Amino acid sequence: MNAPAPVEIPTLAGIDLEQATIPELRHAMDSGPLTSAELTAFYLDRIRRLDSRLHSVITINPDAPQLAAASDDRRRAGRARGLLDGIPVLLKDNIDTADRQPTTAGSFALAGARPAADAHLVARLREAGAVLLGKTNLSEWANFRDRRSSSGWSAVGGQTANPYVLDRNTCGSSSGSSAAIAANLATVAVGTETNGSIVSAAGANGVVGVKPSIGLVSRHGLVPISGVQDTAGPLARNVTDAAILLAAISDPARPDYLRFLEPDALRGKRIGVWDATGGTSPETVAVFTGAVERLASLGAITVEVTIPGLDVVGRSELPSMLYEFKHGINEYLAATPGEHPADLAGLIEFNKSNADTEMGHFGQELFEEAQATSGDLTDPEYLRLRAEATDAARRGLHDTLRAHRLDAIVAPTNGPAWKTTLGKGDAYRFGSSAPAAVSGYANVTVPMAFVGPLPVGLSIMAGRYSEPTVLALAYAFEQATRVRRPPGFLPTS
Repeated sequence: MNAPAPVEIPTLAGIDLEQATIPELRHAMDSGPLTSAELTAFYLDRIRRLDSRLHSVITINPDAPQLAAASDDRRRAGRARGLLDGIPVLLKDNIDTADRQPTTAGSFALAGARPAADAHLVARLREAGAVLLGKTNLSEWANFRDRRSSSGWSAVGGQTANPYVLDRNTCGSSSGSSAAIAANLATVAVGTETNGSIVSAAGANGVVGVKPSIGLVSRHGLVPISGVQDTAGPLARNVTDAAILLAAISDPARPDYLRFLEPDALRGKRIGVWDATGGTSPETVAVFTGAVERLASLGAITVEVTIPGLDVVGRSELPSMLYEFKHGINEYLAATPGEHPADLAGLIEFNKSNADTEMGHFGQELFEEAQATSGDLTDPEYLRLRAEATDAARRGLHDTLRAHRLDAIVAPTNGPAWKTTLGKGDAYRFGSSAPAAVSGYANVTVPMAFVGPLPVGLSIMAGRYSEPTVLALAYAFEQATRVRRPPGFLPTS
């Protein structure tokens, strides 16, 4: 297939926004050619012109122009804050903001919810001077409602389209955040992941995604699935911007990840090579083989590995999350002001009463299974299931890293995105997110290759709080390969 032609090269004040990094945008603001107000207005206009094809943005923040103006005022007064001051950021719509934007998780059940406080990461972004541009579409309830759900569909936002090929799926619940950044509707975005929702969506949309170690980014103010695995993380067009955004939302420390980003970071590193496809995606195996050869040419020592224990993870993770979801969503609803169902049982009844809107394509099997649990996180059966899943994932990653003296493990993030078929569920052929997601360890995906017009990502995972390592390796690969290209908004392929 022919490579897609980009819709346009977004340019403002002589700056190519496809190539510009946050430090370059800040330099342009500080030296005069660009203002935050101009950059924010540019993105608001671009959303209005392009997003009707993507359905990636649910809400525009009515306060965004004022936030940008305040940033410009600070700069003129010599009081500019860090690198994110004046930079437009989109947030996944399961992240609380105490402003005029709703937080719906994609469901009309939360249309009347009014969070009393910003999520902790949002407070961090405000302190950094970021311009909160709006909220992005997502798989409703972060894809935790039914087994036949479609990634990227929500009742509030509709079906998010992949900007590379519009009838293809966005492959993860951080669908709107990933698609919007791929289409250059903001500088960066924040997504969330429980298992694969950042990295899978980033890989399928040709952007960088970081699933941080659990505990690095506060989950306070996130609509929950699992209090053990949930985290927020950055989505960006380049590793530099992802590293800056991760530092801004990290809690409590704000490390300077930029100092680890060196073009020769792969030299001498021992890299485990894990083919997670199970033979299901020959085209992905082919481009992954090429990527591994490139890693070796950049000085890495590559070692083929397998990750044990994933059968145990697969058996125990979802049953444990059913308990966690009931417990967490009941707590969240009880603490959130506004008009909305009081608990999970109320959400189930809301969906039944609004079936035409909420359940036209699939049901709520997972909601009902979660409701059938005790929701008690001291329940011995829950504790057994969670311990099995987490311990198996941690042993699988940790033991593999240690046994082969590895700095990191690489795997394909995703295969080429499938055609969206509402009501039939997602057509995943494989996934590599589980070891890092269930263990709580770090994982970053970076554009690896294209299969026809569709992007495929490379995942780089390592131990807990190994973000400096995985970001450095991702940066070195990115700088050497320059794989990413703008989407073409093809109707089909």
